[in-house]
Amino acid sequence: MTTARRLLLIVPALLAVLPAYAAGEVAPAKDAAGATDETVDQERFGGPPADAAYGAFQRGLYMTALNLAMPRAEAGDSAAQTLVAEILSRGLGVARDEAKAAKWYQLAAEQGVPEAQFQYALLLLDGRFVTKDPQGAYALMQAAAEAGNRLAQFNFAQLLIDRERGAAGLTKAVSYYQRAADAGLADAQYAMSQVYANGAGGKKRDEAEARRWLLAAARQNFDTAQVDLATWLIEGRGGPRDLKAGFGWMKRAADSGNVAAQNRVAKLYMGGIGTEPNAIDAAAWYFLARRQGLTDPEMEDFLRGLTEDEQKQALARANRLR
Repeated sequence: MTTARRLLLIVPALLAVLPAYAAGEVAPAKDAAGATDETVDQERFGGPPADAAYGAFQRGLYMTALNLAMPRAEAGDSAAQTLVAEILSRGLGVARDEAKAAKWYQLAAEQGVPEAQFQYALLLLDGRFVTKDPQGAYALMQAAAEAGNRLAQFNFAQLLIDRERGAAGLTKAVSYYQRAADAGLADAQYAMSQVYANGAGGKKRDEAEARRWLLAAARQNFDTAQVDLATWLIEGRGGPRDLKAGFGWMKRAADSGNVAAQNRVAKLYMGGIGTEPNAIDAAAWYFLARRQGLTDPEMEDFLRGLTEDEQKQALARANRLR
């Protein structure tokens, strides 16, 4: 975790409660609001302040945005404080300064800005740029979650599980997962799929509902959900069997770089499941997965059955796939 406040926390305690997470395929979300340096998610600022600073930020004029926002931030404007913190924390147009950003997040959080509360809570949990304070982080995360910040809702659910291990903690957490999932957060949608798949957190086992949440997360390019959904479609779990759709979702996850999916696509090509059998494609996808450290005895046996020319073709195709 390179920047703790910008990555959703995947608390290890969840691994013991929801077995599907234990596969090691769930990665933290890329950015606390899914934003890149070229985009801005208004959720991070509590809505778009109608001013020149925010407009400059949206156009990528970060230094202009900082210069316009700073006087307002110093005068106590919470939206401007959050904007300044964002620019400094991400090093947009200026040198990254996490410590200064923390101070601005703190000021905005003290004024009740949910997005700043969320960001500052992560800083308090991390303890690199401010004094570590798990209790303060818990309170701020809860406040932001109750205010409707979906990122805080997901993370607060994780904190509840970490604080109270076992079924009781998960039961409390599920309502926050549910709210974040309903708000469209892919991490939370995947969490809800695991809740229903395992009949956990006070929810009855319901594979149809689990599959519905897998589909929701998969549509947002959550690759682990895509792998699980593909497997369920191929097996006919939680609904009708659909080999072609299953192959499609597995291929989509493989194309995104998911190593497990690449190996499974290889097997689908090998067996002609959901697609026409193709030994060259099967070997190519396995070569791709193997380069990333995955080895599969079944696929190794398959490779040994190919001719030297077929293996050369597969290697060439793997290079193109890369």
